[in-house]
Amino acid sequence: MNTKTMEGLVGARMNMEMANTPLRAFKEARRKGDTAAMERAMGYVNDLSDQAQEYKAEADKGMSEDAEDSREKAKLEREEAVRKRREERERSEEKIKEDREKRKDGPVDQVEISGDGRALQKEASADEMPDGKEPGADAAAREPVIYTRSGTADTAAAPVQGTKGVSVDCSV
Repeated sequence: MNTKTMEGLVGARMNMEMANTPLRAFKEARRKGDTAAMERAMGYVNDLSDQAQEYKAEADKGMSEDAEDSREKAKLEREEAVRKRREERERSEEKIKEDREKRKDGPVDQVEISGDGRALQKEASADEMPDGKEPGADAAAREPVIYTRSGTADTAAAPVQGTKGVSVDCSV
């Protein structure tokens, strides 16, 4: 809180409280019918009321300065937040660009089929075999096919025989 605001509020309150004393004197003089004492008391009440109005104006001025300071501070905070968001967006765009470049160079993620998955794969392939053939008879036709970005099958990228499990390269 601004010192002008505090001083204005305290001064206005004190002058209004102090005006109560001559106001009581005015009421007492009115009961007695003493017009001179009534005029004197109202003069004091008016003076104290005027001073309270001056302090009120000072408090209003202080509050407007406080409001201006708050607006300035909020503006600076907004500008800082915008700057941080812009930097974060630039960093994320750089990261996306790097990820795209990595994807061009080769696969990013690999998936390996577990032992249970291989067993289920063998069962499924045995169930799908035509009548009279052994499950391993047509192994070349059942090997996984890897597709290129253009959508064609890439036979050169077939998994190497003898490696542990079947691995599938996935890129997003």
